[in-house]
Amino acid sequence: MANPTLVLIPGLLCDATAWTQAAADLEQTVTVYVAEHGLRSSLVTMAQAIVKQVPGPLLLAGHSMGGRIALEAFRLAPQRVRGMALLDSGCRPLPAGPAGEQERAGRLKMLELARKEGMRAMAREWLKGMVYLPRLKDATLTDTVVEMFARRSPDYLAAQVQALLRRPDASALLGQIRCPTLILCGQQDRTAPPAQHRAMHGEIAGSRFVTVSQCGHMAPLEKPAVVRGALKSWVDSALAA
Repeated sequence: MANPTLVLIPGLLCDATAWTQAAADLEQTVTVYVAEHGLRSSLVTMAQAIVKQVPGPLLLAGHSMGGRIALEAFRLAPQRVRGMALLDSGCRPLPAGPAGEQERAGRLKMLELARKEGMRAMAREWLKGMVYLPRLKDATLTDTVVEMFARRSPDYLAAQVQALLRRPDASALLGQIRCPTLILCGQQDRTAPPAQHRAMHGEIAGSRFVTVSQCGHMAPLEKPAVVRGALKSWVDSALAA
């Protein structure tokens, strides 16, 4: 069988910067491709682009929204997927009732802020709920995220907000995954908390579950060394399977 390509799938508004430190040295082991979502407004079409653009066997590593895209790519081409890594992510659709309305309102509020005050202002507000709170004083971390988001546009954000609000229910896919799988999240992730990941781990036979202490939703940037070690072990196990 041909060697797989490791596809690193960024989350909301993120680009290759989110993976730079966490995925360091992996190119010495496997071919690496970083997905770019463009102005696609559907997780399914984002996944279709990956499946079309990257030939052969796949190792899919997705962060946040990227994990959901990885699941959609698995839905499209399960026979090609030799490994899955889901970081700070989820599998459920927008919840019904007040919880769903609250999420919708929060996302649309961030979009409104981006349109009125710019992407940097939106990013700084967004960060308050996304990283481990003491790290808000870490200018290196926060500036990295702010400048990464500033490279995007409000239209880019609008497309991804639409994709997330219309996200498919991927929970039924978990029991179908038989390849080496890593489930990882920050211990202080308030957006996709550890309990959510523990539940996914319980549905995927043989998966490895890792929680990262003193870390919020942006694990690849907050704790790159820990994430790098977990990814390296996962890639090695997938290549050996």
